[in-house]
Amino acid sequence: MRRLGSVQRKMPCVFVTEVKEEPSTKREHQPFKVLATETVSHKALDADIYNAIPTEKVDGTCCYVTNYKGQPYLWARLDRKPNKLAEKRFKNFLHSKQNSKGWVPVEKNNKQYCWHSSVVSYEFEIALVLRHHPDDPGLLEISAVPLSDLLEQTLELIGTNINGNPYGLGSKKHPLHLLIPHGAFQIRNLPTLKHSDLLSWFDGCREGKIEGIVWHCNDGCLIKVHRHHLGLCWPIPDTYMNSKPVIINMNLNKYEYAFDAKCLFNHFSKIDNQKFGRLKDIILNV
Repeated sequence: MRRLGSVQRKMPCVFVTEVKEEPSTKREHQPFKVLATETVSHKALDADIYNAIPTEKVDGTCCYVTNYKGQPYLWARLDRKPNKLAEKRFKNFLHSKQNSKGWVPVEKNNKQYCWHSSVVSYEFEIALVLRHHPDDPGLLEISAVPLSDLLEQTLELIGTNINGNPYGLGSKKHPLHLLIPHGAFQIRNLPTLKHSDLLSWFDGCREGKIEGIVWHCNDGCLIKVHRHHLGLCWPIPDTYMNSKPVIINMNLNKYEYAFDAKCLFNHFSKIDNQKFGRLKDIILNV
């Protein structure tokens, strides 16, 4: 299968959108909604949307893995509200030698991003990744993956304190964060590209209990539709991701490292090869 597109900028909606002067259900204090019309956009048509690969849009923080100072690093997109100070800092950043495509490096001891330390071990350059089991598409798998295997990929970081934790991971006392490669969850039985059919699919079937759809087009273009575009709510109580069983693949012996007893990777190794009914059911003795 061809390599899927990389998220580097805001994705356009598959439909032409219009603004309605009604309070937003997506953002607090926003007095308007952006809703999809029934017309497929020119950008989607130009990108050959009908031959694109539809995938689940995962609700998380967008991340990127690339080499930095000779070793793989996880980078996170840093969003700032527009103001004069932010604009000045951004211009300085663009002209600096450390600029790397607009991403901000996340280091182990960086307090601003300390929650990333529970998903990536920089000491051993490995990460906790959630994706489909290679032999069973109906089964999810959490595994330890070398950062070098994720180079030049964009991912979503989901976790306990991210975007309201729509997938029910962990707890505030024992937070859990996982990386998901973009495009990892392909949609197999999507209806025709019509507003009414997609609305019925999102609202009426188990597979539609997701945040949205991202189409990966042949030219690398990414096109999306969010539940909010169709007037539907997000987050929802029971997501499709949380309806699937998940297995732990955390054999750390192949790394030949001495993992700290308090390390999250070590706690996962204690439940290696165990299967759970859903992500919410994973309990770590930490």
